Amino acid sequence: MRRRTRFAQFAVLGIVLLMAGPAMAEDASTDPIAQAVFKCQKDKAIDATFYADKVDLTLSDGRSLELPQVISGSGARYANADESFVFWNKGDTAFVTEGVEEKMTYAECVATK
Repeated sequence: MRRRTRFAQFAVLGIVLLMAGPAMAEDASTDPIAQAVFKCQKDKAIDATFYADKVDLTLSDGRSLELPQVISGSGARYANADESFVFWNKGDTAFVTEGVEEKMTYAECVATK
């Protein structure tokens, strides 16, 4: 009887965790995991707030973007739907490419904090 009761307790706990799992994951993805300010060539800068699956950027030209993380061979890569804006980050460095020609508009960016 005791074994059956313990099994029932674990079964109920498992169901509760399964039901709470998506909510817990959603809450975790809304908390920033890191923040950085990147100083780039030509007196440009990028303020970045990193989350589990996206990055929020504020560029020195006044634009603000929220980009989802996408597949990358090395480092972290974030891009809009048509990949006309891509933010690359590896360690304390970053850069931005824009347009179909993938022109580097923010180059040699280094984190300052």
